[in-house]
Amino acid sequence: MLTAIAPAKINLSLHLTGRREDGYHLLDSLVAFTHRGDRLTVSPAPALSLEVSGPFASHMPDRPDDNLVLKAARRLQTHTGISQGAHIMLEKHLPAGAGLGGGSSDAAMAARLLCRLWNISPDEQTLATWLLPLGADLPVCLYGRPARMQGIGEQLSPAAAPALPVLLVWPGQALATGEVYQQASIPEIHGYSAGDFRNAGNDLQAPAIALCPVIGEVIAALGAQPGCTLARMSGSGSACFGLFATDERAALAAAALSGQYPHWWMMATAIAENEEMPYADAR
Repeated sequence: MLTAIAPAKINLSLHLTGRREDGYHLLDSLVAFTHRGDRLTVSPAPALSLEVSGPFASHMPDRPDDNLVLKAARRLQTHTGISQGAHIMLEKHLPAGAGLGGGSSDAAMAARLLCRLWNISPDEQTLATWLLPLGADLPVCLYGRPARMQGIGEQLSPAAAPALPVLLVWPGQALATGEVYQQASIPEIHGYSAGDFRNAGNDLQAPAIALCPVIGEVIAALGAQPGCTLARMSGSGSACFGLFATDERAALAAAALSGQYPHWWMMATAIAENEEMPYADAR
């Protein structure tokens, strides 16, 4: 039996740089991962199966076959010719439609755990190519450490991200990524450096707020907390993040905001160091 955390993904910055003829947007984003997220466990079984639990289990598709975790597992079987099965348990702690990459992170970690369970070892680039059709965040979630993400998500290069405490806040309203991108415009000027995320921004934030105004309220509430050094939306929303100088400040902000907005979901965690997220094996 193998188990691991599928960490929440944060887009510290995100810029749109163009659009392909097939409609896919090109982007330039600094991505980092946190220490907390969903939990996945895989164990040997005759066939593939998925069991979902946790506070956001109800956010999962009604049909298990529509879950990205099973789709990733099946693609892995197809490309490797593996006939072995596995029982996959997903403990869902991240909301869906929040811009935190929960589904992609789950699928990526499931694929990595299954490679270990089935004793197969495709290289990272090959595995990313197999899974890219499932979503643009799959390659960076497989990478699992701070990265500059370009193209449609398939171009990755190592990057530095600060190992700072972070408070994630989701106002309870999901956003469809496609709808946000449809409302977004591509800036004519890109004075953006991947390492200078504090002075960069998220080109999807304004169109997301137009579709879901409460996002602006979340950003303002986070930014008003003592010790918050940056408040911004992640990905295509609707979750936002606040960076803090200390764990204590992040915890105090979580307590204060929970009292003011009891219907908002929050998770206090920290950005992971500049290294691959470790496996947590269970035996």
